[in-house]
Amino acid sequence: MSLTDWIVLGVTILGIVVYGIWKSGKNQNIDQYLMGSRSMPWYTVGLSVMATQASAITFLSAPGQAYSDGMRFVQFYFGLPLAMIVLCITFVPIFSRLKVYTAYEFLEQRFDLKTRALTAFLFLIQRGLSTGITIYAPSIILSTILNINTVYTTLFIGGLVIFYTVYGGTKAVSYTQLLQMSIIFLGMFAAGALVVTLLPHGVGFTKALHLAGKLGRMNVIDWKFDLNNRYTVWSGIIGGFFLQLSYFGTDQSQVGRYLTGSSIGQSRLGLIMNGLIKIPMQFLILLIGVLVFAFYQFHQPPMFFNQYEVKQVKASKYGAEYNGLEKQYSAAFEQKKASAESFSTASGNKDEAKISAAGMALKEADAQQKTIRNKAIALIKKNNGKADTDTNYVFLNFVTHYLPRGLIGLLIAIVFLASMGSTASALNSLASTTVVDIYKRIINPGAPDKAYLDASRLATVFWGVVCIGMALYAGKMGNLLEAVNQLGSYIYGTILGVFVVAFYLKKIRGTSVFIAAVVSEVIIIILGLSNAIAYLWLNAIGCFLVIIIAFVINVIMPKKLQA
Repeated sequence: MSLTDWIVLGVTILGIVVYGIWKSGKNQNIDQYLMGSRSMPWYTVGLSVMATQASAITFLSAPGQAYSDGMRFVQFYFGLPLAMIVLCITFVPIFSRLKVYTAYEFLEQRFDLKTRALTAFLFLIQRGLSTGITIYAPSIILSTILNINTVYTTLFIGGLVIFYTVYGGTKAVSYTQLLQMSIIFLGMFAAGALVVTLLPHGVGFTKALHLAGKLGRMNVIDWKFDLNNRYTVWSGIIGGFFLQLSYFGTDQSQVGRYLTGSSIGQSRLGLIMNGLIKIPMQFLILLIGVLVFAFYQFHQPPMFFNQYEVKQVKASKYGAEYNGLEKQYSAAFEQKKASAESFSTASGNKDEAKISAAGMALKEADAQQKTIRNKAIALIKKNNGKADTDTNYVFLNFVTHYLPRGLIGLLIAIVFLASMGSTASALNSLASTTVVDIYKRIINPGAPDKAYLDASRLATVFWGVVCIGMALYAGKMGNLLEAVNQLGSYIYGTILGVFVVAFYLKKIRGTSVFIAAVVSEVIIIILGLSNAIAYLWLNAIGCFLVIIIAFVINVIMPKKLQA
């Protein structure tokens, strides 16, 4: 990066941190530290909710996901608007009326302490692991720019977020997220516009999409009902609905965001804002990835985007073989580029016969290039079986090589800001759940408020260290965007099932739902690890398993054994 980019990056990140700490003021009690005194307006709530979900993974891995797999991932979010409606009707008024700090407090009032503790524990495990992934994402950027191992950059990013989250609490999180999302929207719009302007003369937006579609990247909608297909309309609407409902309704990282609203109405407006904007935002981010894919049909991409691993393999005994594959890859690209130019010209002339012939040649050239690339990946894996995945580096490679000075720094700052926002929310929620549901309720009830405030800060540091530890492993999990959602699907369905029983099945008691949750979680883990079904469906299955098993146990178990 140039000096200009470093200045833009440094000023942006430093400005965000200082602004958040300044606006948060001094926290004197646990309500201010964890809930921001419940004083936030709807737009701050909405942007905070979006920023918590839209981590660096969204802006780093989503374009890479579209580059390699097309637009079909957008179907993942199709259940989101319906989930927002259910939340506004059911969850928000109940949580707000009870003045709870965490979602799990309600479960003790409805069931018993063991059910509350179980759901809180499941959340802590899931959110602790997934937050590690969000910390790892921006460390990829620093490691690429500085050409150092991601271990050092992970430690730096994690430490920075822990610092301002510990100091400022939830107000620092919310105020920084408000500014972060504003900068993020501006930067991503600029990136999308620049990708189009960088396309060759005569290849505009429409032709680029046509070219990407010919190579299978414009696969937005899939109506087939296939339980083994991860992304279809049905998995998105049904499985995605249960995942989003559980995430926004029972995950403290999100519940804690909209409970900061100054009223029920402000919290509802914030969630509706998220439901209306999220799908178009995700569509546009994926579309940027597709446009980058079209761009790389005319400009040779790296054979493997993670340049750190490329340098490692070139310095190994496989170096000569890898260099030979690079020569073959370059020759194959020239053939593919010629086919892409022929296809673009034929599309402009609307010559169907030439379009068909050029399209066939383009697909053949693409297949040849993929074969060579797969051989290179096999070499990299031979040299390092734990090599980081490739798709997380696609957009980063494009940004650092083709965008103008200043904008490179801004876009990299965007990825940092997104990671900082979502990670700070997660640490704040992990601390609140640990202190309110475990420490305050079980370990040290009745202590003065200052003790809980200090415990919240210590819990933030503790979970920050745990998440950094997870981040050091995250590079082995494949595409980060898929990894974080797959991890959530192992747990969210079970937690959601407990809340559904709590809200709607008033006759079912605590022991029944506790046993059902444990049994359901075991079944879901088995299904997930065996890859018996696409992971989005695990959310719906887990929810229904809890409901059905709890109902059956409640019927057959004597009342004297139930809480």
